[in-house]
Amino acid sequence: MSSSAPSNTPAPTKTAPRHRWRGVTLTLLLIAALVAGAVYLAQRAKQPAAAGSPPAGGPGGMFGRGGGSSSASITVGDAEVKEGHLPIVIDALGTVTPPRMVALVPQVSGTLIDVLFTEGQMVKKGQVLAHIDPRPYQQALAQAQGQRARDQAQLTVAEVTLQRYQQLLAQDSIARQDVDTQAALVKQLQGTVEADIANEKAAAINLELSTINAPFTGMIGLRAVDPGNYVSTGTAGGIATLTEVQPIDVVFAVPQERIPEVQAAARDGKLPVAALDSARAQQLASGRFLTLDNLVNVSTGTVRAKARFDNADGKLFPSQFVNIRLQLGTVEGVLAPVTAVRTGPEGDYVYVIDAESVAHMRPVKRGLATDTEILIVQGLQPGERVVAEGGDRVKDGAPVRRADAAGPGGGAKGGGGVGPGGTPRQKPQS
Repeated sequence: MSSSAPSNTPAPTKTAPRHRWRGVTLTLLLIAALVAGAVYLAQRAKQPAAAGSPPAGGPGGMFGRGGGSSSASITVGDAEVKEGHLPIVIDALGTVTPPRMVALVPQVSGTLIDVLFTEGQMVKKGQVLAHIDPRPYQQALAQAQGQRARDQAQLTVAEVTLQRYQQLLAQDSIARQDVDTQAALVKQLQGTVEADIANEKAAAINLELSTINAPFTGMIGLRAVDPGNYVSTGTAGGIATLTEVQPIDVVFAVPQERIPEVQAAARDGKLPVAALDSARAQQLASGRFLTLDNLVNVSTGTVRAKARFDNADGKLFPSQFVNIRLQLGTVEGVLAPVTAVRTGPEGDYVYVIDAESVAHMRPVKRGLATDTEILIVQGLQPGERVVAEGGDRVKDGAPVRRADAAGPGGGAKGGGGVGPGGTPRQKPQS
């Protein structure tokens, strides 16, 4: 066997790969450090800077002495807890319902010759609204009157004859049978005359019904039949619809659990009721509670209630949906803003601000509430200050700053609280 000649190529050294891996490692560590610094600066930029605190990266900041962000105070809106009277109210959705609404259906048949109203007009009780051709009913009345006059004449003759027969009977000059027969004829004719009088009155009523009058004061609707058309008692929908709008009612639902409360308050006096628009921002009318229905709706667990409004300005319109606020009275106690009370795993609590502007979590027991205030049954005393806005960023024992006392960088001094997320609201320029 022949041996191979030795190679002159130098053997590869292990130093070069080692240097390459070291450089790659240092580059990755530098990139990771830069990413971590960028993330930290981004998180710190999201936190509101405290008044007088240096910016991140400056003295006392990220790279300076003394400084994390744990001592930075949070700008909040605060409110003073007061003692007062909270109205006891029931809020519900109601439907405006007219006390009376009628369709002006003709009571007699005939040609509609006159319409004397304007659509949407306010008409008064007894006002003439339309005419149906009265001539057929005038003729029927005249015929009934003639029939009654003829039968009345016959009755008069029969009564005179009966008187003569009675005189002859007293003289024993006529048979009693003839007298009795004549007396029966008189009673027969009296019945005929009474029937004629009834027919005459019926004809007069039909003639009167040929004129359509308003049965009450209200608003007339759209006209359904034009003059010249033949109308009758079967005309669908009638000529138009008349609706009473002054006063007007609102029907709403009351939870069955509050029925005794409403009944007790109603016995003590009249209960005020307010009708609000759909956004509950504007009061449309004020009225009074009328009554509850006589049964509970088993499918909803509520009972219908009715309130009446004068509606002098016409802001309430039939079949309109409104928000109803029924006030049952007032209750006295400690009142706080609704936004101050928060709910956690252990129940309701508030943040109380002490004299050193430090917020402390305190459990409370809530009571009745309105849109803006809530009754605190236990946990607060009048005069204490609580966090009303911006409480989602407050921690127990954390320093806070009142929005109206914020200095430069913390919102305009004297501003009106804080906005969503704890952002100070700027005071509007005068």
